[in-house]
Amino acid sequence: MAFGFFKSLVQKFTGRPVDWDELEELLIRSDLGVSMTQRILKALQARPEKMTAEGVVEIAREEVMKVLPRDNLMLRPLASKPKVVLVVGVNGTGKTTSTAKLAHFLKRKGHSVVLAAADTFRAAAIEQLGVWAERIGVPIVQGQYNGDPAAVCYEAYQKADRENLEFVLCDTAGRLHTKTNLMGELAKVKRILAKCDPSAPHECLLVVDATTGSNALQQAREFHQAVNLTGLIVAKIDGSGKGGCIIAIQNELSLPTRFVGTGEKLDDLAFFESRQFVEQML
Repeated sequence: MAFGFFKSLVQKFTGRPVDWDELEELLIRSDLGVSMTQRILKALQARPEKMTAEGVVEIAREEVMKVLPRDNLMLRPLASKPKVVLVVGVNGTGKTTSTAKLAHFLKRKGHSVVLAAADTFRAAAIEQLGVWAERIGVPIVQGQYNGDPAAVCYEAYQKADRENLEFVLCDTAGRLHTKTNLMGELAKVKRILAKCDPSAPHECLLVVDATTGSNALQQAREFHQAVNLTGLIVAKIDGSGKGGCIIAIQNELSLPTRFVGTGEKLDDLAFFESRQFVEQML
């Protein structure tokens, strides 16, 4: 759903009756998902007096706001042990960059962080995260290429525990959500981390590319089944990027968007604010 979607909807139906089939197609194409689209249409059917361009937008906004969480779930440190954040996603979503941005974000908030370069498969991934760590000024635990990513995460936790660091951010290898063996590897990472702390990882954040549209919902389904996600980082929400997947995933899986990437710089990561998001859609 590109920012300004509701505005384009108003322009399309101003001065003529709202066509149900056309409206349904527009909502689905905006990546809201079938379930959310049907919810909006049902609300409109219950209030036929709203079947104007402005009325449709009003009802759609109301229904979207009912689905999105009012309060952002902040990333807060634990009282007496490191908090482990597992960052997962398919290839090409900006996962490593998002992990670095999150480290920078937490450091600016006054927290201590260690990065775990657990993407041991992608060429130059370890070096890439190492460059980010140096720029941000946070420690990093690195393994060997084709090494065991679970061992890297384990070592990073041990370092955080010894040095009283608040957050362990684990950048995992990008993997297709349809590859059972690679998804099983993530489960192994979780099992190894649980040896450090039975409740670890405490957060599993899926990085999705806002421009991928409805495919992001399928990614979320598969990763959620494999690692029990706690939220999303939605990258590339700036510019002409879409954001309807935020609503579709929240509506179907109750997975909140925690952060949004708004550009390519380190500072371009922000807490997701639902009201602001809906206002920008207008």
